[in-house]
Amino acid sequence: MKALKLWKILCLLLCAALLSGLCQGCAPVDSDMDDGKISIVATAFPQYDFARRIAGDRANITLLLKPGMEAHSYEPSPKDIIRISHCDLFLNVGGESETWLESVLDTVPNPHRRTVAALDCVDPLEEETMEGMQSHEHHHHHDGDEEEHHEDEDEEEEEYDEHVWTSPMNAVKIVNAISEALCEIDPENAPYYRENTDAYVEELLALDEAFREVVSDSQRNVLIFGDRFPLLYFVREYGLTYYAAFPGCAAETEPSAATVAFLIDTVRREKVPVIFYIELSNHKVADAIAECTGVRTALFHTCHNISYDDFASGKTYLSLMQANVEALREALH
Repeated sequence: MKALKLWKILCLLLCAALLSGLCQGCAPVDSDMDDGKISIVATAFPQYDFARRIAGDRANITLLLKPGMEAHSYEPSPKDIIRISHCDLFLNVGGESETWLESVLDTVPNPHRRTVAALDCVDPLEEETMEGMQSHEHHHHHDGDEEEHHEDEDEEEEEYDEHVWTSPMNAVKIVNAISEALCEIDPENAPYYRENTDAYVEELLALDEAFREVVSDSQRNVLIFGDRFPLLYFVREYGLTYYAAFPGCAAETEPSAATVAFLIDTVRREKVPVIFYIELSNHKVADAIAECTGVRTALFHTCHNISYDDFASGKTYLSLMQANVEALREALH
């Protein structure tokens, strides 16, 4: 199955190469690609949002992961590959969920393209399986075959939580890295980028302070997620304890009865008032736990992607994370 996925990527690359050749001398993929502005392509929403705050109207910015799309099932289209091949700055996550990237970047080299990977901007954290959590194996290989899973049982590779931006302090590091790359690519507009960066970093630091204030005034420090848990950097930043049904990038959707029972018992023991679920989830597990315990459910944004309605209404990383401040306040008080 992994070989099949690689074959699909190779076919996409071939299609992109053919399209790129056909487009020589024709109109560009995007009508604004030749308007003199630098071109930025981002694979995920946080980097896209960071870039538009820094670059403003001085760049054309494309988000590859469409609003409402499940992040870990994304595969690039030929048009996406052409965008990557032609862009000045490419922003990606940099982890196992983007295994297609290496082939794309090798096949469509661009010596003038700068790349910033979010995972390279921070100290990465290994994914972990907490007490009661549904066990998993190689969860990024959604269509991997079982034989391959057992080939190297004794040589398991380290897997890192890729959702580094869930800590506002990590977001500051990523923003600064994007800003530095933009200033190098477009030195004429560097003062503009730096001014926007300084203003944005102040807002991110204020967000961090708001989270710290909620935690310092709290009656408890336990969070329960009846869902995947892609928020390891967040809880480590603020010294919180968590329990969840699945690790951050797990492919599973149905937890075992033992996992559900453990979470129900934990909610009752810790007197937790809120069960969280994440965006673009069916939140069935959270609903089931809430029904058994009499507590309510609430959304906690990871910001890896955004719903179509939130995107259309102009929601940003900051506005989504500020909603998390209030959600956290209700969960800890």
